[in-house]
Amino acid sequence: MERMGKDMSVTHSGDPDRDFAAMMIPHHQGAIDMAKAELQFGHDPVMRRLAQGIIVQQQQEIDLMRRELERRAPRRQQGG
Repeated sequence: MERMGKDMSVTHSGDPDRDFAAMMIPHHQGAIDMAKAELQFGHDPVMRRLAQGIIVQQQQEIDLMRRELERRAPRRQQGG
């Protein structure tokens, strides 16, 4: 949880959509990490199913946000 909080503090880029994705990725990764702990140590079948769903859904959303961050990356000019 501490790592997630630290990772969510990003320097604002001036693009609120980009900043949202940059902050949400570690938030979602924190949820995945907690869900993996549930699968490793938990016993309740309902909670384990919930954890499995969280892992799948949050990873899909991380992948989407990373693609959007790449798409929104500032273009570097080539030349000299």
